[in-house]
Amino acid sequence: MQIPGEASRLRIHIGANDTFEGRPLADAIIARAREAGLAGATAWRGIEGFGGTSRIHRVELVLSHDLPIVIEIIDEAEQIDRFLPVVQQMIGTGLVTRDIVTVLRYGATTKTQAAAC
Repeated sequence: MQIPGEASRLRIHIGANDTFEGRPLADAIIARAREAGLAGATAWRGIEGFGGTSRIHRVELVLSHDLPIVIEIIDEAEQIDRFLPVVQQMIGTGLVTRDIVTVLRYGATTKTQAAAC
């Protein structure tokens, strides 16, 4: 799969305790993105953050609950357009943003590309 130089990035900010159909929401979104054939998705667990409730969630000496999670999906604009309604249907409380990014590299270097260097 090739991604052009310009692509769209979808960022989804949720909490670690958020669920969808009985499973962690982050896992469900990543699985749906894969099923939809998107180029890739990554989820990060934050160490501190707050959202619409202004309640601060942070890592303490013991394991904290409901830490912030950011899921980032990058693909062609048309693919993100098709996937956005899926995300909107899955999340309750959260923040969803979209912006344009420049893809400098996607995937592994092939032997042909490595030989040309």
